[in-house]
Amino acid sequence: MADTYKKLVATTFSPDFREAAEVVEEEFPALASNEVLIKNQYAAVNATDVNITAGRYEPDAEPPLDLGVEAAGIVVDVGSDVSYLSTGDAVITSSLGGGYREYNVERVGNALKVPEASPEALSIVVSGLTASIALEEVGEMSHDETVLVTAAAGGTGHYAVQLAKIAGNHVAGTCSTDEKMDLLEQIGCDRPINYEKEDVASVLSAEYEDGFDLIYEGVGGPLFDTCVDALARHGRLLSIGYVSEYQDGPESVSRERIYTSLIPKSASIRGVFLPHYREHFSAHTKKLMRLQQSGTLEVFIDDATFEGIESIFDAVAYLQSGKSRGKLVVRFPD
Repeated sequence: MADTYKKLVATTFSPDFREAAEVVEEEFPALASNEVLIKNQYAAVNATDVNITAGRYEPDAEPPLDLGVEAAGIVVDVGSDVSYLSTGDAVITSSLGGGYREYNVERVGNALKVPEASPEALSIVVSGLTASIALEEVGEMSHDETVLVTAAAGGTGHYAVQLAKIAGNHVAGTCSTDEKMDLLEQIGCDRPINYEKEDVASVLSAEYEDGFDLIYEGVGGPLFDTCVDALARHGRLLSIGYVSEYQDGPESVSRERIYTSLIPKSASIRGVFLPHYREHFSAHTKKLMRLQQSGTLEVFIDDATFEGIESIFDAVAYLQSGKSRGKLVVRFPD
């Protein structure tokens, strides 16, 4: 093994990932007794990557800042007190700065052992968990409800569609291309909506007069406003992100305050930030893996190929272009 490895850091703060990020080499650190050294094999590409390079996740942080979050890899060394993991074990990690690097040192408690370090396992442990925990624990999803999923063909949206269907609900989903429409039909979405060809607000008002009981929303901007208007009585809107505003930052708007839309329907908006729900990780991960292994849940990984640290710049740009379907990952060659 070489004396150094490559990683990606933000050397300045900017929502322009190419401008902010730089590949650097770092020496391997000595392991503490409770740490493991992991050779990353796959890293997930996320819409929020540009929020991290913009400095929005940790307002008090200063560059250089390590980039990337979740990764799948193989344990190659363990600290003296580590008994839970052994060399050769496959693990998933999810920590700020732990993704976009060839090797990662983590406390053993932050590494989740999985059967295989695969893109599918990586997708389940973060994107799948977000959908599962948001819908069930935060959104209190029941059955025989009407559910709307925005960015429904994306990394977490395609989980939300399937989990809502498995629970026995009617699901509508928004997307932007015919290819994504095909994916939504494949996973059982009852009413796919291509917002490039149909006006979402018009479709929802015409076809869902009673509104939606539960909305899984990650786009933000005007579509968020449309979703608020589409809530049913006692409806719950899960706000998991606002990807439409990540590049330029949150938009300032001037309109009546949101309670004027919520109170007449006894509706609610519930923000979801996955790290706040760690107590649910284990149970939901096991459930998702059982569903995937039984063939009940399909995990979609985007077909685009990105290999190596240097390819991450193009991968982030590809994701920001809106072309991706399912989860987008970068592979680190052996």
